[in-house]
Amino acid sequence: MTFHYTIAELQPYINWAYFYHAWQLHQPDEQKRLRLEAESFLREHVEHYRAHAVLLLADAHSDGDDIVLDSGERIPCLRQQQEGSDYLCLADFLSPLTSHHPSLTSHLSPLTSKIGLFATSADQGLETDFAEDPYLKMMAQLLADRLAEAAAERLHEQVRKSIWGYARHEQLSIEEMHQERFQGIRPAVGYPSLPDASINFILDELLHMQDIGITLTGSGAMRPHASVSGLMMGHPQAHYFSIGKIGDDQVRDYAGRRGLPVETVRKFLASNL
Repeated sequence: MTFHYTIAELQPYINWAYFYHAWQLHQPDEQKRLRLEAESFLREHVEHYRAHAVLLLADAHSDGDDIVLDSGERIPCLRQQQEGSDYLCLADFLSPLTSHHPSLTSHLSPLTSKIGLFATSADQGLETDFAEDPYLKMMAQLLADRLAEAAAERLHEQVRKSIWGYARHEQLSIEEMHQERFQGIRPAVGYPSLPDASINFILDELLHMQDIGITLTGSGAMRPHASVSGLMMGHPQAHYFSIGKIGDDQVRDYAGRRGLPVETVRKFLASNL
């Protein structure tokens, strides 16, 4: 499924706190001034740029530390390994494929057997059309980032309330959405529970990200930079966590599940070693 969002539709979903942080503004008067300038920029270009999303909602189960779509594709995940952690893996929030591979969090019942895969992006022109003016270039690029994130927020709301519909009666304000008070989680590729950016190669095969203008670098980073990809999981007890540091044993196991050389995987997971 492909979605196209106007700036006007997404503007209410923008999380301005991250916008201020990117500018390193901490004083309320400075933030107010910049927001007025940003909103003026959006009004001026409301007809010129959009954001886009692609979504796959699929039946899925866990098989050990892999997420397995019913169509056969696998998304290998990592598990917390440091002492004192909960030893979590994103696959734990799905029903196990067979009783021979019980989830370490099987006490979280009932587990779900569906997952969402998504990617969002803002029009690349927001990153390239203002190169001659350093201030407008930065303004446009940071707003592009916010619009891509806003598209993910809006898409996730649609998934929860209608497309998947596991939270049809949800009544959250946008501020509450930003506070992640919704049921389930939306872990993004490259973030603490899904740190391997090269997982984007698997998602790309399933989502065809090029349909919304996204291409991948050799490491799996997305272009345009103002792009987001990840998973949507609906388990009511699913929560965000950090994989943290992992050992050589898991690196070798993960490389085997990815079908990649260990040294390649070490490059992808350098910050977790």
